[in-house]
Amino acid sequence: MSKAERTRQFIIEKAAPIINRKGMAGASLSDIMEATGLAKGCIYGNFENKDEICLEAFNYLSQSYVNKLKEHLQNFTGAKAKLLAYLDYTLAGKLRDEMGGCPVINFGAESDDTHPAIRERVKQVIQSSREAITNLLREGVENGEFSAGLNCESQALKFYVMLEGAVIISRIENNREQLEQIVNLIKTEIETF
Repeated sequence: MSKAERTRQFIIEKAAPIINRKGMAGASLSDIMEATGLAKGCIYGNFENKDEICLEAFNYLSQSYVNKLKEHLQNFTGAKAKLLAYLDYTLAGKLRDEMGGCPVINFGAESDDTHPAIRERVKQVIQSSREAITNLLREGVENGEFSAGLNCESQALKFYVMLEGAVIISRIENNREQLEQIVNLIKTEIETF
């Protein structure tokens, strides 16, 4: 990695949690300068504008989450065990809390009308997350862990929406009770598959 690439990555890593916490509109260039210790010229020498920094921040946050989740799931065998581990990982929320909340929720809410490129990336992450859950459910059907009649796509959509909704409610109310309830409801439902 060249020096310019390392500098760019450094800016993204420092800016990402700030933008995720404060929002794209709320995070200022001054915030990013303070976090990185870099001058405005250096930051804009690496990025065309703040929108590009925000897009790269989202990419970094979402990829970090996916990488940590994949690493976590490697410890489990079988679709059901992986699905339950995914739910426990979501419930734990350690990385999400360190990042300043769920980037899909934070960036998605803010970008829906104002940042089409970021909205498109959030949409892609949502789709890939749903596909990952769908694939786990399909794997479970294929290896006999779940019944053959299971509608994997519908269940994946339901689980994903329930989890994202519970995450936002838990963060707003500063109370994990709703997220715990939703995770337990999903786990109970998985046992019926």
